[in-house]
Amino acid sequence: MAQQRSRRLRKKLHLDEFQEIGFTVNWNFAQGTDIDTIDAFINRMIKEVIEPNGLGFGGSGYLDWEGIICLQKVGSCTEEHRTLIANWLTQNGMENVETSELYDIWWE
Repeated sequence: MAQQRSRRLRKKLHLDEFQEIGFTVNWNFAQGTDIDTIDAFINRMIKEVIEPNGLGFGGSGYLDWEGIICLQKVGSCTEEHRTLIANWLTQNGMENVETSELYDIWWE
């Protein structure tokens, strides 16, 4: 039997209408890519594909990058978001682009 929780507790626990679904992303820059090129690429990615689609990105790396993608507001990413990010990275020359399945970013 499902446990009844108050709206305040559901929000605090990121459950039900407050659940947040996202995915992870990994990619590689070509060997020898300099730091200025990497910085410019990440800035362009945020400006061209992350922010215009209401997404948030948290990640790090140097030549090998990994991160998490979620919405900037409470809600769920979709398969279209995964495809959008993977295609953008691939079309912009990144290697070994991988995205995970969608998952609850607070509970998995």
